This record gives sequence, C-alpha cells and structure tokens, in this order.
Amino acid sequence: MKRPKHPLSILIATLTTSARGLTAVRQLTELQKQVPTLYGLLSVNAGALAVTHYGLAPAVLTLGIPGAVIALCLVRAVHWLRLRPETLSEAQAARHLRRTTVLTVFFSVAFVIWAMVLNRFGGPYEQGHVAIFVAVTVIACIFCLTHLPVAAFLVTGIVMGVFLFCCVTSGNNVFLAIAVNTAFVTAVMVRILNSNYRAFVDLVASQAMASELSEENARLAQTDSLTGLPNRRYFFQQLDAAIRSPSDADPPFALAIFDLDRFKPINDTYGHNVGDRVLAEAGRRLAGFASAEVVVTRLGGDEFGVLLRAPDSAAAALTVCDGICTALQQPIWIGDIQVVTGCSGGLALPCRITHDADALFDRADYALYHSKEQRRGATTLFSQEHKDAIRAEQAVETALRTADLAAEMGLHYQPILDTATGRIALVEGLARWTNPSLGSVPPDRFIAAAERCGMIHTVTLLLLRKALADCAQLPPGTGLSFNLSAHDLASPETVLAILASVQGSGLDPRRLTLELTETALMRDFDHAKAAITTLRSLGIKIALDDFGTGYSSLGYVHRLPLDKIKIDRSFIADIETDRGHSLVSTILDLCRNLGLDGIVEGIETQAQLDVVRRHGSRYVQGYHIGRPMPLADLLRRLDRDAVAVRRRA
Repeated sequence: MKRPKHPLSILIATLTTSARGLTAVRQLTELQKQVPTLYGLLSVNAGALAVTHYGLAPAVLTLGIPGAVIALCLVRAVHWLRLRPETLSEAQAARHLRRTTVLTVFFSVAFVIWAMVLNRFGGPYEQGHVAIFVAVTVIACIFCLTHLPVAAFLVTGIVMGVFLFCCVTSGNNVFLAIAVNTAFVTAVMVRILNSNYRAFVDLVASQAMASELSEENARLAQTDSLTGLPNRRYFFQQLDAAIRSPSDADPPFALAIFDLDRFKPINDTYGHNVGDRVLAEAGRRLAGFASAEVVVTRLGGDEFGVLLRAPDSAAAALTVCDGICTALQQPIWIGDIQVVTGCSGGLALPCRITHDADALFDRADYALYHSKEQRRGATTLFSQEHKDAIRAEQAVETALRTADLAAEMGLHYQPILDTATGRIALVEGLARWTNPSLGSVPPDRFIAAAERCGMIHTVTLLLLRKALADCAQLPPGTGLSFNLSAHDLASPETVLAILASVQGSGLDPRRLTLELTETALMRDFDHAKAAITTLRSLGIKIALDDFGTGYSSLGYVHRLPLDKIKIDRSFIADIETDRGHSLVSTILDLCRNLGLDGIVEGIETQAQLDVVRRHGSRYVQGYHIGRPMPLADLLRRLDRDAVAVRRRA
C-alpha cells in the first residue's frame, strides 16, 4: 500500500508544475475572476457570525474586530476589481501573487483566531455556527484560490489546524466528530484543488505549445525554405499593411522588385543544384540589407521583392536599390565554379491614386522589365513616361481584341540574297498591322501585346497562312522565312496547327524556314527541342535568329537540330574593324564546320557586303539588299532580277 503524500510534498510538486510554462500574469488574470468574490463571501460570513454573537460577546469581538476586517476585505476587493493584469510585467505580477499569499496568511490567522475566541461565548447553536463559519471559509478559499494553490494550502493548514486543535482539546464528542468530518471533507477538497490546478497548468502549457506551433507554422508559411528570406505571402502582407498605415512621410514607402539577369543560363549550364546555391547566396547578400525599415523577400524563382519604409526620398530609395544590384552582380563561387549573375531592378512609389498593392506591384514589375530591356544591371524608377507607355499598350491590346485581324493584318517581305548566284534565295515575312483607330502599329508593339493578352497563337497562325498563300506566287526556287514567338513554340497545339497549315497549303515544306530566337528556347528548352524535332520531321527548316546576342547561343547550336544561323546585325556595325570582321569570320567558320547555312543580317552598305563576301558569307540580308516590301513590289523585284540574270547569261 502506497504511503500518502505529505502536504509539503504536494506543495513542492505544485510549485514545480507551475514552472512548466504557467506565467504569473496568467495566474493573476484567473485569480482576478475569483478573489473579489472570496472577499465578499468572507465579509458576509464574518458579518453573520458577528450578528449571532452580538450581545453574547464583548462589543470589540462583535463590532470592532469584524468591522475592521470586513473593511479591509472590501478595500482589497476593490483593489482586485481595478487591477489590470495584462498591463503588468511578469515581475510585477509575481510580486502581486506573493503579496496575495502573505495577506491570505494574515486573513486566515485573523479570522480563525477571532472565530475561536467567539466560540467561547454563547450556547451550542452559536458554537455550531462557528464550526460552519470555519468549514465555509476553508471551502471558499480552496475554490477561489485554485489558481494560487500555495495560498489555498496555507489557508487550509492554518484554519483547519487551529480548528481541529480546539475541537480535539474541547473534550466534546460532538466537536470531535465535527473535526473528523471537516478534516475528511477538507482532504477531499485539497485533492480536488490539486487535480484542478494540475489540469489548469496542463491546459496553459498545451495552449502555450499550440501558440508556439501556430507561430512556427505561420513563420514557416511566410518563409522561403531555400534562402531563409520571407516569401511572397509575407511580402504582400507587409505591402498591404504599409498601404493601410497612415504616414506623414513622403514617400511613405517604396516597392522594388529585383531579378537576376543571367540565372537561367546558369541553371541550364551547371544544373539546378548549382542554381539553388546561387539563389541561396543571393538571398544571403540580400539579407544584409534587411532592417526595421527594409523588408527583403524572395517572390519566387530568381525574383526578389524589397519594401522600403519611409525612405528619405525617391533618390534615396534608388540608391538603396542600386546598392542591391551591385551586391548581386559580384561573382559567386560554387566550389571551383565562378558565376556572375547580374541583377536588374524596378522601383515604384505610391501616389494619390495608386494605393493598391497589385497596381503598385505591376508598376514595379513594368519598371523591372524596362531595366531588363534598356538599363540592365540598374534600377529603373516607374515614371509618367512608363505610365503613358502602359496606356498605349492597353490601347493596342484593346484594339487587338476588337480588330478584324484578317482584314487589317498582312506581311511585307525582305529579300535574302544568295551571293553565289546573285538570286533571292528566300524572303523573310514580316508582320504588319494597320488599325483604323491606331494607324500603323509597329510589329514589336502588337506582337508583345498579343503575347500578353493570349492572342499570339491566333496572330501567328493567321499570318503564317497568309505567308504560305503568298509564297505560292513566288518562283519555285525562292523560299519563305517566318518568325515564331516563344509562346508558339511552347504550345503543342500551335505546333500541330502550324504543321496542318503547311500541309494544307500545298507548299513544299522544304521551302519554309521558321526562325526562333534564343528567348523562345529559354522558356522551356525541352519543349522547344521536341517542337523543333516535330517541325523538322515534315521537312521544315529551323533557323536560330539573332545569334550572338544571348548568353548561351553556342550551347543551343550544339544541342539543337538547326539548319541555319542568322548572325545578328550588331556584329555588322563594326565589320570593317579587325575585331568586328574577326568575330563574323569566326561565326561563319562555325557554320561551315557544323554544316549550317550562315545568314548575315544588317547589311546596310556595299562596303559591308564586300567584307562579308570576302569572309565567305553566302547569304546576306539588310537594307542594302532590299527593304521589307509588299508582295506586289517583291514580285516586281524578282521579275527584274530574273531579267538581269538572263541578260548576264
């Protein structure tokens, strides 16, 4: 049979349990709900006991002492009612608890001594009332002081100790029986108190653990696992908070987006493991800029978002952003591999009409796009000029959706000369759009707009069918070159529709060359390679356009089944210098070694034509050879060339 635990061991165990996470503030909060009631109950009980003994005991015992104690109880009750535990520190709350314990001892001693003194006056009824007073006092203290068990145990020990001693020494069997009964009830109540307090402590501990888990889950839900930076969700939460928060600063905040310039080629060349380590290092460098005023996040992929709170000015915000670009442009060592990513940024400031998170983000994203296109490696601040450009783009998109594209769109053709025969080997079809409201829209504008609004596949297939129909009027030896969008190559449905259009046109597929830019290949290399293989299976030729302007053009030449390479016009501008003609000569040698046709673009003068001829270039294109022209003008040009060739023969 187990030995019963000593009350002192229970007290020690209780104190140990309370250290498992229960805070003094929480104890004080729970006590505030019960202690005023306890003081009220004690006051009523003391008043009732004083009334039943009035006239039987001296006035100091029935009026003086109970009056003073009841007044003190009421003062303490008011104090507890006015207490605000949530405003106290842990140390302050702990001092309140200690003070409460001391006062509990004082009131216990005062009430029990007063009751025992009164017990000597009056008959059995009055003495019975004293016993009831003691029992009710103990029970009330046990229940009301559940959340401060030290005080409850002290009350129980003091009151019951004195009461039991008086009962046992009275020699009265009735009082002895009352003592035994009261002691048993008290023991049960103490056990219940201990169980309830342990349950309370466990509840507080589980709530604290649940709160910690909830906070940890919230932190994980707002943290990017690769870089350790806050993620996109956190970024927009902070952006929304910044928008809602009133501020006298001008500007109140600034929103910036950064994108690594050469990240995809790094991924393609070295693999995703190296790419992830590059992103982790970029995140580490960005974290160095984080502070109370600068929120740094990873939005996804190689894109990062920064929120600057109350920058001194737009210029100051730009300075911070340019510093971030500079930090991310420094070389990164991954083992023995050195990579340089580069970084461009877009910055947007809120104004009176743009206090909208999505609108501000779109502005920063547009400024980032502008940096990528025209100021790579720097940060662009969204301006009125960009706002006007967006309106113009929206006008183009709106017109595209409502236009009669079949009637308004057509093609001009630019000849590509075969210098070996002097004949036009093929012509490149270039899209043209004349809208009744917008007039003539440049191809780069409406193609980009078609890509944004999801109409590029419709535009591509419409123009391709027109080009195939026009090609039927060309001499049998003249081929057609046609440009595909990056979106076209990524769409299996569009690729199949291209094949169907070519087969339905009756044109020999070997006369058709489809031009692809490196951008089209970068979107999804595997899909691009599969699409190219499918197109070539029909006999269609594939050309890599703007060769030499990308970051991994040579890699694409090595990995893709190509037929032609179009050397970008930027190399021709310096063709007459040693460096310029060496570059062109090297690329032409590469084409010959790989069995590919090299087409030199951008021939503007006879001198440039003579130089590329000397370096073995067979196919050339440019304004010196011929400007883009309508089909009728092209046909007349071809007729004149045919007559000239016959005369020379």
